[in-house]
Amino acid sequence: MNSKLESLIEECRRREPRAQRELYDKLAPAMLAVCQRYMKDREAAKDVMQDGFVRLFDKISSYKGDGSFEGWARKLFVNTALMQLRRNDALKFSDNIEDSQAMQMTHSNTLEKMGADEILELVNSMPDGFRTVFNLYVIEGYSHEEIAGMLSISEGGSRSQLSHARAWLRKKLL
Repeated sequence: MNSKLESLIEECRRREPRAQRELYDKLAPAMLAVCQRYMKDREAAKDVMQDGFVRLFDKISSYKGDGSFEGWARKLFVNTALMQLRRNDALKFSDNIEDSQAMQMTHSNTLEKMGADEILELVNSMPDGFRTVFNLYVIEGYSHEEIAGMLSISEGGSRSQLSHARAWLRKKLL
């Protein structure tokens, strides 16, 4: 970690408003993108991001310097989004779709033709449960065991939701 960031973190530990603002400005674009992957709309993502920064400044003293600060912050923001989804009862995995084996992509390059914004919009339109597991597994890189612990579901439930999410995407891309 560079000395500028270390200094900024130390100033934030002392709750210096200028340092908090500087860290906010540095991290906000990336953390908003993280929040948008979990929330259905931009306003909800902004709310989660604000909550995340409150938690970050509250818990910054627990950052011990192991690993990157941005990685530590990202995990905190993911957990903040998950807490919001739980509060809204959005993690009920009750959405069902047709058998995924019956769906096959007819054009393997469909995703290649889409822009990043279109892909993000498609992922954001997924049912909450599918989107959450998809993001945690595919984007964040968590294992099914970790996801199961985070969401209080079984590993099989995590695998099932990922399978349903992939099938849902295939259906939308046909």
